Amino acid sequence: MSNRSIFKPMVLAFAFCLVLSGCASYAGSRLKVGISSLDEVVAEMGEPAMRWKDADGSEQLAYPRGPDGPHTYMAFVGPDGRLQKIVNVLDMPYFARLEPGKSDQAAVLRLFGPSVPQWTVYYKARNELVWEWLFCDDTSHLARFDVLFDGTTGIVRTSFQRPDMRGPDGIVPLCGR
Repeated sequence: MSNRSIFKPMVLAFAFCLVLSGCASYAGSRLKVGISSLDEVVAEMGEPAMRWKDADGSEQLAYPRGPDGPHTYMAFVGPDGRLQKIVNVLDMPYFARLEPGKSDQAAVLRLFGPSVPQWTVYYKARNELVWEWLFCDDTSHLARFDVLFDGTTGIVRTSFQRPDMRGPDGIVPLCGR
């Protein structure tokens, strides 16, 4: 057996390990609740897309993994600077927190993080702004979640979920929950 025939599988195995190690921080899986610091969260998950600081000193950090990733993780850090929890907010329990007629754009951003910019649409005839997120539904299929805002007030009119039909032959792709 030549060195060349051994070398190729080793390179592939190494590349595979690199990919796996990169995915490990995707959801902050190496972080420890109550132990990891804010600096460790940022070092592990990267700079957040959005960040909110509360009056008590706690912080919320948004990590959207779109446009093709169906998750947005929110990392919650307490006033003591320690990680409290990391939650994927693109799921049915979080969608239920949305209050049509009450929630505004700031509240929606705090709930779900930024939407996919390419999928943001303004419909002039309806005076309506639509934000959209990709998510993994309860049946482990890709779906889209839309929030429709009144163009004048910025208040949520409605929201809905629909299958993401981008798979081969219009079949909804499966995703991991």
